[in-house]
Amino acid sequence: MSSNWDRLVQARLSKELVIGIALGFSLCLSSTSLWLYFDRGRRKSRPPVDFDDFTPIEIVRNEVANGIPGLVGNTPLVRINSLSDALGVEILGKAEFLNPGGSVKDRVALKIIEEAEEQGLLHPHCGSTIFEGTVGSTGISIATIGRAKGYETTIIMPDDVAEEKSKALEALGAKVEKVRPSSIVDKKQFVNMARQRALEFGNTEIADDQDEGIAISTKATSEGVDDLKSQVGMATKARGFFADQFENRSNYDAHFKGTGPEIYRQTNGELDAFVSGAGTGGTIAGTGGYLKSIKPSIKVVLADPQGSGLYNKIKFGVMFNAKESEGTRRRHQVDTVVEGIGINRLTHNFELALPIIDDAYSVTDAEAVSMSRYLVKHDGLFLGSSSACNLVTCVRLAKKLGPGKTIVTILCDSGTRHYSKFWNDDYLRKADIPVDISIVEKLLVQDD
Repeated sequence: MSSNWDRLVQARLSKELVIGIALGFSLCLSSTSLWLYFDRGRRKSRPPVDFDDFTPIEIVRNEVANGIPGLVGNTPLVRINSLSDALGVEILGKAEFLNPGGSVKDRVALKIIEEAEEQGLLHPHCGSTIFEGTVGSTGISIATIGRAKGYETTIIMPDDVAEEKSKALEALGAKVEKVRPSSIVDKKQFVNMARQRALEFGNTEIADDQDEGIAISTKATSEGVDDLKSQVGMATKARGFFADQFENRSNYDAHFKGTGPEIYRQTNGELDAFVSGAGTGGTIAGTGGYLKSIKPSIKVVLADPQGSGLYNKIKFGVMFNAKESEGTRRRHQVDTVVEGIGINRLTHNFELALPIIDDAYSVTDAEAVSMSRYLVKHDGLFLGSSSACNLVTCVRLAKKLGPGKTIVTILCDSGTRHYSKFWNDDYLRKADIPVDISIVEKLLVQDD
């Protein structure tokens, strides 16, 4: 009896197991069919994808940088939370202070050197020296990149720039020569002096073309000079090379081929405006030029410090600023505490920007100082003077464009290069520049 009962139970369990498996398999097939049916309908309802609008994904194959030059560029975009939230927009800063030399000028220095090497104008590790006239940041970048690539550096700079810049240059092994600030027409102006020093370096002048931004000399003898650039033997002869950031097209190329494409990729092309100051003009010309070439609707806007004539050049077609009136200037080059941007002449690189700049804003020293203090208080961002100037312009532009827009700007360098002047409250008070955070607070809430 027990044996028959066991067989009956086992038979029933086997039957139920088979039925269960069959039902489960049927449900699985039904569910899969239903999912495929609805997914086909969902796919049909999707708009067609235009792959021409996509920027290729950048795949990192080797995460080990090839020396200091390998660290230049590909800086992150950072959202400026306090300003973005206050205005209902997206204000994004390209964190160029994270470059190895500490500023956006690393891109320029690297491109100038690389393109000179490609053209046979420079050869590393043979005692050559790169000469440049600069107010600091480009010199630091050239000293950094130049040292890494096998060059000596001599920097000519005005004697009224922040002291920490010359100290950084000396720490990098650069020779620093300070000159009194003067007009570009003066042979002793710092840029002109750098050109002259490059030509005096060698026994023989290879090239001196101010329009092309070239000044090179060599310690080789004058015999066969006409073919010095191409002779293999000349590669071992030391040269003096004038970088000429103001007129050298490599400055523009660094941003057209680097900064611009990076910004477009990082925003997926979803930006409405690009804001930048201008000293040499390479950043706004190259970056703005690239962005405009891909998306013509993007607004390119100049941020110009007080004392600079570029604002009036854009707005009225005339290079003039009221601060330039005789008897009113404190500094000879540009009457502002902001360093790195602002100029009162047209450089070749800035001329490339003229066709693509849509608007310009003039920023006072007080506004720039206020913005720098506001950003430290609300965002923990410790930035230099030109970055603060750019962000004041971003605020004004955002209020003009309205909510929902995306504005990208350049965070050129950090505040560590500005301790003695822009970040020195005592210096500012003596110069009658207020340190007043409420200027930006009012700017954020006031109606245009």
